[in-house]
Amino acid sequence: MPQLVFLGALTGVATSGVILAFRALVDGAQWQLGAADGNFEALDLASRIGLIAVGAILLAVLLQRYRPSARRVGVVHVMERLGLHQGALPLKNAVIQFFGGAIALVTGQSGGREGPAIHLGAATASLLGKAARLPNNSVRTLVACGTAAAIASSFNTPIAGVIFAMEVVMMEYTIASFLPVIIAAVSATLITIFAYGAEPAFNVAPSHMHSTLELLYLLLAGFLIGCLAAGYIQLIQAFARIRWQFWSRMLLAGTLTAGFAAFLPQIMGVGYDTVNEVMGAQLPVLLLLALLFAKAITSAASVGLGMPVGLIGPTLFMGAAVGGTFASVLISWQGADISVGFYVMLGMCAMMAAVLQAPLAALMAVLEMTGNTNLILPAMLVIAVATLVSGQLFRQSSVYITTLNTLGLQYPPNPVTLHLQRVGVTAIMERSYVRLPDEITNARAQEVIAQAPKWVLIEDELREVRALLNPADLAAFLTGRGAEEDTIRLLQIPGQRMDVTSISDQATVAQTQERMHKAQVEACCVTRTTAPMIAPVIGVVMQSHIDNYRNTA
Repeated sequence: MPQLVFLGALTGVATSGVILAFRALVDGAQWQLGAADGNFEALDLASRIGLIAVGAILLAVLLQRYRPSARRVGVVHVMERLGLHQGALPLKNAVIQFFGGAIALVTGQSGGREGPAIHLGAATASLLGKAARLPNNSVRTLVACGTAAAIASSFNTPIAGVIFAMEVVMMEYTIASFLPVIIAAVSATLITIFAYGAEPAFNVAPSHMHSTLELLYLLLAGFLIGCLAAGYIQLIQAFARIRWQFWSRMLLAGTLTAGFAAFLPQIMGVGYDTVNEVMGAQLPVLLLLALLFAKAITSAASVGLGMPVGLIGPTLFMGAAVGGTFASVLISWQGADISVGFYVMLGMCAMMAAVLQAPLAALMAVLEMTGNTNLILPAMLVIAVATLVSGQLFRQSSVYITTLNTLGLQYPPNPVTLHLQRVGVTAIMERSYVRLPDEITNARAQEVIAQAPKWVLIEDELREVRALLNPADLAAFLTGRGAEEDTIRLLQIPGQRMDVTSISDQATVAQTQERMHKAQVEACCVTRTTAPMIAPVIGVVMQSHIDNYRNTA
């Protein structure tokens, strides 16, 4: 635990540095283009269309040369690598995410920066864990640290970062993981505050419910948002099922964004400047409805067609538009005494919760981003309704889980697999063994029996382990032979021998079981690489060891 806490702090520092570099690249390039802070509305029509077209063409040309596996980026990629590769994230994908995400956001493609940030944070943590030669179960914990640090760096929201990592990405809560993840989120937030200040992400005046009658409004708002969230998830999957060439998908996403941006430049980029305008009740209802419709289509196209952007930002944008529209309609038609900014914030957290199926992470994110504690009770109600409507009425899983299912991946793994992934193979291996060649003398056999090892590893001429022998069988054979001085062939004497395979000491128990099943053997030698081409055996694992550990769940 002390080492993991230290590495969690180091991960937070490293992740915040990468995220700050990413934001500096995007912000600096947008400032040079005349769209500082994502204010693409300041550009004329020709500049907007040209910028989007150039960005889509650049992404198509630059990324077409890579294999589809290298182009996988974002939160879904992180979860896929956690599910199938124990959190080992390739450097190539992270580099593509960094520069591809920067190109997309600078040129106004409709998407968020949080997805790229999470991928970059998780990749930074994974590479750090591999450099430190941590076992794979510890690398998984570091990936959670990187995820939490990325969310914390993006919004100045350490609590939301921790909960997001556990609730959305890891989909498990373990005491052993909490402390390193908390430290990572705190260290990342401190560095972000030093660079950008401690101001919340959105500017809104303190507001609260004016009467208990608003609870009925919240129930209705939660129902509407849940319906919209379910439709948005299906829209993303509809675009994801388009099996065109990569370059044509990029051009399609760019064309849709350019078409809507010609009339509604607010949908370009992340759109947080527009969210602040909606909170101030500065936009009319018809414009809000148009922005909601356009942002849903363009961001779903960008994410579903494979652009290296995220969807948390668009989700918050759409939630703000729904909340602003709902409040404005109530004020106009019913004369309700309500605050527009209050409903905008509730719409943001409810939409995020329903799309991600992450109610607690959404609640804490909006609370920390706005600094308004009056949101807690009404937000809990609207989040619960929206999440239930999307998840139960429309049978929609998280947008990330839905996407992973289309890739044929079960996530999260079943509880037994999760249990086996949480511990390294060295924690259950048997260390009492003796390595012997196939041919030994009676005297050597007597010495081995006197040492009372649990197992005998039989080697061939190349010092490769061929089988495991129970020492009791060797002792019984010696008793029957007497004390003749001739040699013994361990692979030929009667006894219980098990075929073996080998695995690195960095593997988890789940990986060990998978390796044994694939090789169709009963035992596995655990090796540790001490030098190139040198990996001595440090322990032995049998299926009985794995079964005993599984039964502790």
